[in-house]
Amino acid sequence: MKKTMLVQALVLAAASLAFGAHADTLKKIKDSGSVTMGVRESSGAMSYTLGDGKYAGFHFDVCSRVLGDIQKSLGLAKLDIKYQPVTSQNRIPLVQNGTVDIECGSTTNNATRQKDVSFAVTTFVTEVRIAVKANSGITSIAQLKDKSVATTTGTTSVQLLRKHERANGIDFKEVFGKDHADSFLLLESGRADAFVMDDYILAGLIARSKNPAGFKITGEPLSLEPIAIMIRKDDPAFKKAVDDSIIGMMKSGELEKILAKHGLQPGADTKAAWAHPNDKPAEEYAKK
Repeated sequence: MKKTMLVQALVLAAASLAFGAHADTLKKIKDSGSVTMGVRESSGAMSYTLGDGKYAGFHFDVCSRVLGDIQKSLGLAKLDIKYQPVTSQNRIPLVQNGTVDIECGSTTNNATRQKDVSFAVTTFVTEVRIAVKANSGITSIAQLKDKSVATTTGTTSVQLLRKHERANGIDFKEVFGKDHADSFLLLESGRADAFVMDDYILAGLIARSKNPAGFKITGEPLSLEPIAIMIRKDDPAFKKAVDDSIIGMMKSGELEKILAKHGLQPGADTKAAWAHPNDKPAEEYAKK
C-alpha cells in the first residue's frame, strides 16, 4: 500500500514538474528558439487558412507582431514559429498542456475559461448574431421556435442559445458543426434553419460562400463578446510581454491598421477596450 502511494506521489510530482517547465514560456522560447502558435482554419477575419500550411487574419498578424517583439526582447537572432491548427473543442487543452504557447484564433474571454487559461488584453469586441437564408422570413430569435439551429461545438454561442431558450420559452433543435465552416455548411445545405455565431465570422463565411446574396445576418444581438489572444495560466512574465506588445500597437495605431487590412472596423466597444486596455471577461460586458 505504501509502495503504491509512493509511486502515485512520484507520478504527481513528475507531472507537476513537467507543467512547471511549461509555465515559463519565455524561457521555453529562448531555450528552444521556437514557439507554437495556435491558429484557426475558418474563424472569419480573425484567423483562417490559405492552404499549404499558411495562415492569415487579424489575430494571426497581431500574434506575429507580438512574437517579433518577444524575439527582440530575448535577443534571438532567429525564432522558428510553428503553426498548430486548433478547434473550439481542443484549443484550451492544447494551451494548458503546453502544445500551444499562444492561441491566436477567435476565443471569447469569459469567467469560466479564466479558471483554466489566461487572456491578453482584449483586441476586439463582437456581437453574437444569427445568420439565415435571405428568403427564410426569420428576423428574430423568437422565430427560431421549432427550427434547427446550428452552432460550433465548444463555443460560447451554445451557452447563449440555451440561456435564451430557457428565458423565452423557445424550443429549438441544436445541431453542431465541428468548426465554423462545417456549421455554415449545415445552414447552406438546409440541414439548419439558422447559424448563431460572432457577427464577423458569419459575415466572412457569407462573403466567401457560393451565393452571398442568399444569406443575411438578422435578429437582435445575443451578447457582446471580448475576443482575445489566449495563453497559459499563471505565467505573468509571458502575459506581460504579450500585453505590452499589444498595448504598444493600440497606442501607435498599428492595431487599427491591421484590423482594416482584414476588412474590419472597430466599433464603439472595441475602441473603448483599446483606450483602456483590460482583460475583463464577457460577464463584465453583460453588466453594461
